[in-house]
Amino acid sequence: MNGARVQAELTWVDGCFRPGVEIVIGEAGRFESVVMDSAGPPTHPGMAVLPGFVNAHSHSFQRGLRGRGELFPGAAEDFWTWREAMYELVESMDATRLRELARSAFREMRLAGITTVGEFHYLHHLAGGERFGADRIVLEAADEAGIRIVLLSAHYTRGGFDRPLAGGQRHFDTVGLEAYWESFDRLSSSLATNQSLGVVAHSLRAVPMDEVVELHAEANRRGLVMHLHVEEQRQEIEACRSATGATPSRLLLDRLQPGPECTAVHATHTDPDDLQAWLDRGCGICLCPLTEANLGDGFPDRVRMLGRHESVSIGSDSNARISMLEELRMLELSHRLHSEQRGAWRDADGRVDRVLLDMATTGGARALGIDAGRIAAGALADLVLVDLGSDSLQHVDPESLGAGLLLGADQEAIVDTCVGGRWGVPDH
Repeated sequence: MNGARVQAELTWVDGCFRPGVEIVIGEAGRFESVVMDSAGPPTHPGMAVLPGFVNAHSHSFQRGLRGRGELFPGAAEDFWTWREAMYELVESMDATRLRELARSAFREMRLAGITTVGEFHYLHHLAGGERFGADRIVLEAADEAGIRIVLLSAHYTRGGFDRPLAGGQRHFDTVGLEAYWESFDRLSSSLATNQSLGVVAHSLRAVPMDEVVELHAEANRRGLVMHLHVEEQRQEIEACRSATGATPSRLLLDRLQPGPECTAVHATHTDPDDLQAWLDRGCGICLCPLTEANLGDGFPDRVRMLGRHESVSIGSDSNARISMLEELRMLELSHRLHSEQRGAWRDADGRVDRVLLDMATTGGARALGIDAGRIAAGALADLVLVDLGSDSLQHVDPESLGAGLLLGADQEAIVDTCVGGRWGVPDH
């Protein structure tokens, strides 16, 4: 539907739902114009339209773990026991299975209103396949699902601060920076429309600090975003301190000098002063509420992030459940429980919906280095369409629609998505 006119009953612009907003999508798949107070007839009566959601952190292959590892016959388990199940999945993976899982995850994201995914990709090699062959399979799966993808290609060279790669980890091995960049450049030369690349150092336990510094310098030279797993687990913090004398955040802040190009994923157990330093330098923080809850990770420091919510993005991470509405709902409601207060993620006007939707749209776009997540002339024409007549949104007035959608609506309220001006989710 390139060159199309879109006018829903209500449109999310400038932090609220407004009637009479006419959107024109240009041939290049970007918004050509956005006109307020249009007198034209609606093209989507009974509907609301929002910027497409941006999923800033996904491991699509982990879609194959859904429902597995949820029996606990012995002692309670944690991230580290879950990780062993993930390694077992990796060892059994072939090209057909990876394509099926990635395509299924990306298609499910489209149905959940997600139009862009940041795929934090470290499963590079499959048994019996060519080296780095999995990278191309994931990109092809994204193209088949019609989702915009920023493939965040992960450098990964060791199994821990004091140990080599072992078992399933060998499928992640990028050997060294020369091999990493050679693979990166091969991918870069053959990207499809709606595809781009970013840089990842998986974590400090998986990449030596000197290589993280080199990787960051080259990413900066190329104008690329860089993501890292940071302090999701206390055990990793203690292992880093034992091996280096400092926490991961302290090392990264002191040696990397990160800025807006960097996103720290999780930061669940980051020291409050270090978290403030990440934010003060303009870095992004990506939270993954459903996965962090599923793994029992803990609570990030909401107070430090609240005043800088524009730097916060949201990811589906393990894809145990794919729903941006539920990610945002979990973030708000879990912190209400934790703080024993309502309105946990509110702005200066007391608005929760505005903060949460910013995280799911412009926050994610910022983290991925793309001009999406907003309905404005020149931005990428990515939209999500919501049925105002759905059972879960009946009797919700326009002024309360944002909160009603995020805190009370079922997934079925989302009826379509548009990526680069093209509506509809491709069939299997």
